[in-house]
Amino acid sequence: MMRKILLAVVAALGVLTAGAQNVQLHYDLGHSLYGDLNTRPNVTTTVEMFKPDRWGSTYMFTDIDYFSDGAAGAYWEISREFNLTKNQQWALHLEYNGGASTTEHTSMYASRFQHAFLGGGAWNWASSDFSKTFALQLMYKYYFKGMYRGAFSGFQATGVWGSTFAHGLCTFSGFLDVWYDRDVPGKLIVLSEPQFWVNLNALRGMDGINVSVGTEVEVSNNFVYNRNGRNDKFYAIPTLAAKWTF
Repeated sequence: MMRKILLAVVAALGVLTAGAQNVQLHYDLGHSLYGDLNTRPNVTTTVEMFKPDRWGSTYMFTDIDYFSDGAAGAYWEISREFNLTKNQQWALHLEYNGGASTTEHTSMYASRFQHAFLGGGAWNWASSDFSKTFALQLMYKYYFKGMYRGAFSGFQATGVWGSTFAHGLCTFSGFLDVWYDRDVPGKLIVLSEPQFWVNLNALRGMDGINVSVGTEVEVSNNFVYNRNGRNDKFYAIPTLAAKWTF
């Protein structure tokens, strides 16, 4: 699952612009590259929204995964930041995330993700022309009681970056999450999703065509569940992707 795109295009791109609403389509190559991921969904769509205001900003996204015959599951996050300083660099960050999924192509039953609440501090930075952005978050994370595990507490550290260059033609963005989970080896889960986009509206004659094409690589340890029902391995899973920005 494509998890976060705070976290995916990067709240960063949105951190100080209003143009962060977009829809993404990813063709996932994990089922082809790894034998133990051959039941992994092939396609993911992502809808993102970033909305700044005088008090701070709101960010949310939804991922929906698909098998060939329909949706396999959905995951969403919503976060709110409240500015703590006039320059908007320091903020209070509050977040919720959760979802549901099926584990195999033929499954008729869904399992819920153990939903979580996060709260902590954020530091946001942008270059003078907003072409480069970076954010750091350090948060307390509380897991509510789930179907298979009881409630417990932990932490999460997140870094989010974005850089647009080559006269707006290219964007490199992504996030890195590290969070505590008591049930995985080493008790830490690592997830990063760097993205590279070619923005077609930067080409001559393509003004107003807000389409980008590119790729995302989901790099993770102790995060992806394989066909054996385990999440205790390292994977680097690329996608072929397209994006429309509103």
